[in-house]
Amino acid sequence: MSMEKAEIVSKPDDLEESWDDEFQKLLQTSPKDRSLAGLDLYFYQGFWFKSRVLKAVISFQEHLRPFDSDVIIATVPKCGTTWLKALTFSVLCRNQFASDENHPLLTFGPHQLVRFLEYDLYYNNPSPDLENDCVYRPRIFSTHVPYSFLPTSIKDSGCKIVFACRNPMDMFISLWFFQNNIIVENAVPLSLDEAFDKFCHGIYEFGPFFDQVLGYWKACQENPDKILFLQYEDLKEDINSHIRNLAVFLGVPFTEEEEEQGVVEEIAKICSFESLKEVEMNKKGMHASGIPNSVFFRKAKVGDWSNYLTPSMVERLEKLIQEKLGDSGLTLKLTCKATSKDHIASA
Repeated sequence: MSMEKAEIVSKPDDLEESWDDEFQKLLQTSPKDRSLAGLDLYFYQGFWFKSRVLKAVISFQEHLRPFDSDVIIATVPKCGTTWLKALTFSVLCRNQFASDENHPLLTFGPHQLVRFLEYDLYYNNPSPDLENDCVYRPRIFSTHVPYSFLPTSIKDSGCKIVFACRNPMDMFISLWFFQNNIIVENAVPLSLDEAFDKFCHGIYEFGPFFDQVLGYWKACQENPDKILFLQYEDLKEDINSHIRNLAVFLGVPFTEEEEEQGVVEEIAKICSFESLKEVEMNKKGMHASGIPNSVFFRKAKVGDWSNYLTPSMVERLEKLIQEKLGDSGLTLKLTCKATSKDHIASA
């Protein structure tokens, strides 16, 4: 009897060791480069990942079993992820706390309320307890993975996907500052010129940018009832309208009474950059990865790229935008107010 028990106990360890060996072989055969922060990245199925993140991604690809009521927030890194988490949570769970004074965002950061599949839930555990980990219902999860990496279980389920991107110039500048704020020991950060060259070649975590954006854009065109495609610049221009659209998409439209009570405006206010930045947890708390929450709040400006990119950099990225998106039907905005150079567009 004791032998039988020992056999049963040993199997998970054996499976884990076998998986570790298999994963190491995968890394050894994958192209390798350095991230903007000077860390190792591995090229797998068309995109770049840090090794532990890739391992987590493969784990949730295989094991995640979503409910039809789940919501997945998918974003390109540094494209308003923190903001979108706050907005989605506030819209979807608005009837689960007594008043704005009890709003969870006044106590917890958006990344605590809506956790990353690859950075939080599956990072250290190939089979996390998602049932008990999520306090609020419906469950909301977040990810940076490209559409092609979403497990079939998500694509075939009834759950909704909210995707957000941003113009690549602002996204790059935000990413470069973020990476320079989280430099780990022995890593050598890249200069702006070096980082920009890597970005244009798509060599950053979850890159290339255009492949990731187009993956969700095409999926949204094919299934608009399942995927909501948002742009950061549009949210900045008219947040109230987009909050209403988000609520309709998620199946929880605002009632006439809520409209009269100013609920939309209150959500916009409590989720604003200015409000979130002043929350104690966001000023002094830490993300599960060890990154200070304050690093997630820099400027939240549209067009800040103009303070850092040279004319030649702008020209190079404009050509890339035309080349990659020219016949896609997708238009990206470089600023909020329309000018002759604001819309680098589709034909």
